[in-house]
Amino acid sequence: MQHSEIPAIIQLIPLKSYLILSTALFVIGILGVLIRRNAIVIFMSVELMLNSVNLLLIAFSSYKSDPSAQVFVFFIMAVAAAEVAVGLAIIVMIYRNTRTIDIGFLNKLKG
Repeated sequence: MQHSEIPAIIQLIPLKSYLILSTALFVIGILGVLIRRNAIVIFMSVELMLNSVNLLLIAFSSYKSDPSAQVFVFFIMAVAAAEVAVGLAIIVMIYRNTRTIDIGFLNKLKG
């Protein structure tokens, strides 16, 4: 059963607001990746970028009354969870060996 109408709760906030918020979150994430030198903050910035994309996909999905974008959001969340699990394990091992998580220090690990 497919509904062709936009739910009333979704109509309260215009699509333009979702676009602005998603863009702002994505830009903050990009700045976090480019400016910060802490590996944990960089991971959080990547998560912020992924969540901004999720927000935009859900907004378009709701306005189009098409749930197919929600499947993409599910896959993005699964990939993000796997990324965090592997990435945090790598960061913990780097911290145990070097006592720092500064990515500038990791540049010295080149062979």
